[in-house]
Amino acid sequence: MELVTIWKFVLPPLAGAIIGYFTNDIAISMLFKPYKPKFIGKYKIPFTPGLIPANQARLAQRVSDTIMGSLLTPDELQKLAKRLLNTERVQGAIIWLLQLAFKQIKEDRQQKTALIVSSILKDLFSDSLPRLIKALARREDFLEEQIDQIFDKILLEFKLNDLQAKQLSDWLLDTLLPPDVLRQSMINFLTDRNIQVIDEIFREKTSGTYWVVANLFGLKNSLVRLRTFCLDEQEIANTRLQEFVLSIEIRSKVREWLKKASVGSLPLETIRQLRKTTQEVVRLYLQEKGTTILQKFGQSINWDKTANILINRLQSSTVVADSLGIISQELALILEKYLEEDLEKIVQQALPILSIDQVIIARVNSTSPEELELAIQGIVKDELQAIVNLGGVLGLIVGILQSILMLITIPIN
Repeated sequence: MELVTIWKFVLPPLAGAIIGYFTNDIAISMLFKPYKPKFIGKYKIPFTPGLIPANQARLAQRVSDTIMGSLLTPDELQKLAKRLLNTERVQGAIIWLLQLAFKQIKEDRQQKTALIVSSILKDLFSDSLPRLIKALARREDFLEEQIDQIFDKILLEFKLNDLQAKQLSDWLLDTLLPPDVLRQSMINFLTDRNIQVIDEIFREKTSGTYWVVANLFGLKNSLVRLRTFCLDEQEIANTRLQEFVLSIEIRSKVREWLKKASVGSLPLETIRQLRKTTQEVVRLYLQEKGTTILQKFGQSINWDKTANILINRLQSSTVVADSLGIISQELALILEKYLEEDLEKIVQQALPILSIDQVIIARVNSTSPEELELAIQGIVKDELQAIVNLGGVLGLIVGILQSILMLITIPIN
């Protein structure tokens, strides 16, 4: 067989394989290249830029729609959030934040934390707490249980010791009821009307020897003379009253009475009434003057110094450091309970805020065609090469079939 005849049968498979291989290779290259449009004069060359660079905006939208429609649906995001926000992870994040905050407080050299705490304390005692106390004091049961406990455990069992009774009796007789006060009290009591009433009662109510004395002599003159003596002889009257107090040992009697006196010795009904009265007095006092007292108390304290002392104490407190784990666990449980109820609502509200679809579109649009090609080639490089090879194989098969047809159609001599 001549060489020309042999080429007639060999050339179609070879040409088909070459054409099929390079056609697919060119087609795949045209997906990405050229990256920018090419022009001849004013006319843009067809198929420039490549298919993907020319349709990058539509590609970005389709990628976003695909991801948001099938991968990042609200249900999937909710499941993902539940896996991420389990109790152990949340507790670990909270304790990390608490430790970070605690470390920041320790390293605070400009005392910013102390200034913040100082401002909080000032506002608490100057505004917030007084208004809260005033509002709560309007309730009839305000501090009822606490006052009852104080009344039952302290006031009912409270008794003065010997020293306290002596000091109180001395104060009563030396400061509250000195001789001059007693003398003035007697003068105020012995008015003409009171003297007349006492004299008439003494005359009417007495009998026997006392009746004779009352009706013959009476008390009126004696009481008038006593009042005149207290008015004219003040120093002598004070001295006599002091001697009288000493002679009948009032000081010691008052001291003994104070030692024995206690609220618990009163009748039960009196104690109940006193407890109720104590509650009302405290509540009314706080309602009327509680705001002023707390405000004055807040103004009298150096809150900057107090805040510094508090922060320094917290920095060196092992209790605070040991409590971080417990606090983080409690906060994690609270957050878990909250998320169980409202996680679906949170995800629905978060999706529009996050604008994940716009982020995906912006990210794809901002990626250069070269980077897109490298990314796609890195994912499906073997598959794309297989398509090129398949084109060569198909071209080879078509060429072989053509050669077979030609061979069949050649007449036999």
